[in-house]
Amino acid sequence: MTRLGRFLAMAALVASPAAAEVNIYSQRQPELIQPLVEAFTAETGIPVNVAFVEKGLVERLGAEGRRSPADVVMTVDIARLKEIVDAGVTQPLSSPVLETRIPAELRDPEGRWFGVTTRARVVYASRDRVKPGEVTTYEALADPVWKGRICTRPFTHAYNVALVAAMLYHHGEDETRAWLQGIKANLARRPQGNDRAQVKAIWAGECDISLGNTYYMGKMLEDPEQRQWAEAVDIAFPVFEGGGTHVNVSGAALTASAPHRDDAVRFLEFLVSPKAQEIYAEVNYEYPVTLDAHPSALVASWGTFTPDNAPLARLADLRPAALRLIHEVDVDN
Repeated sequence: MTRLGRFLAMAALVASPAAAEVNIYSQRQPELIQPLVEAFTAETGIPVNVAFVEKGLVERLGAEGRRSPADVVMTVDIARLKEIVDAGVTQPLSSPVLETRIPAELRDPEGRWFGVTTRARVVYASRDRVKPGEVTTYEALADPVWKGRICTRPFTHAYNVALVAAMLYHHGEDETRAWLQGIKANLARRPQGNDRAQVKAIWAGECDISLGNTYYMGKMLEDPEQRQWAEAVDIAFPVFEGGGTHVNVSGAALTASAPHRDDAVRFLEFLVSPKAQEIYAEVNYEYPVTLDAHPSALVASWGTFTPDNAPLARLADLRPAALRLIHEVDVDN
């Protein structure tokens, strides 16, 4: 090939658009988003590649820089969304679809992250040892009536850090510190395991109540071994005094590199479509973010609640202070 021929071939390669596809780095288990991926591809013909990155997502994106193949990141709560945004590895997005369909408190004001589902941080309560209506507020979990009766995963886990941030939002540092001290005094055992492990502990009689996310009930009912744990508890929806039930989000953001930006935006907008919100509700036992979608029949059977009014963006800002208080009180030891 002549020098001119090689130049023209290279120019054509540079000028040609990247093939249609969407590459996702996900902190969510692949099986949780696979039905969404398949539905998007079936509707658009655009293939989607998912890489499960449980740890080191920020570091990976930072090391790859502008060469990163990732178009979208998907993660499991506001703390991790904020971490990704603060690292400068995402870009803001202005989308009328996302801004119209997602309530303002469930997305970043500057378009740097978007909540696509919600879950409530509730109390799992023993059917045998806790009376209906006995669980009232998050604040009351620090009352001595619960002494030796509470199980929980470590408070340094992101789900509990977000709950403490919400307590800070409502009551300030002194009251939150006292609340954490009360929770620690009421623990039946040292914080350990995940949310499902706490329900198992209730079933085994080690404690009477635990903190947990709503969707774990659905996941446990699917599992032959864990079904007996789930059937030993009821879900109670505590509220903050003057507020509602604490909620968090699974969310997504557009990466700074996004080599397939248009396709990625189309995928993000698909996530809040009626079809995708229905898939989330039926498969993952999560609550839709859009007002025209409804939870699954199973999730609806757990009861209704009023979501807390604390903006998630504000809770993300309070996360460092919440973590500091958790360490100060030494809840996990």
